Amino acid sequence: QAQLVETGGGLVQPGGSLRLSCAAPGRAFSRYTMGWFRQAPGKEREFVTAITWSGGNTYYGDSAKDRFTISRDNAKNTVYLQMNSLKPEDTAVYYCAAALNPLNIATPHDYDYWGQGTQVTVSS
Repeated sequence: QAQLVETGGGLVQPGGSLRLSCAAPGRAFSRYTMGWFRQAPGKEREFVTAITWSGGNTYYGDSAKDRFTISRDNAKNTVYLQMNSLKPEDTAVYYCAAALNPLNIATPHDYDYWGQGTQVTVSS
């Protein structure tokens, strides 16, 4: 059962922007590290970015550096992913995840809760 709900996906042209949101209705994730992963057809789930519970530390995968920004609002129990300069290769289902004590923030297995994902398609 998904504990997280992603919104904001859609179709965007190359070079465009999207802002994804991840809400956690009914559960407090303020003490959790929150991450975004993505999965394209036929490929493994890929780490995009993560943010620690306080928001003091952020981490980015190579594909997200300099283009994507993760942020969180613990008062709203929501995490955001701002994606700029989107490319066709960014097309994937994007998943939000929460981890209480991840050993490796880039490893899907270390996350405790997942959303059902939101489709992002970058195409002209």
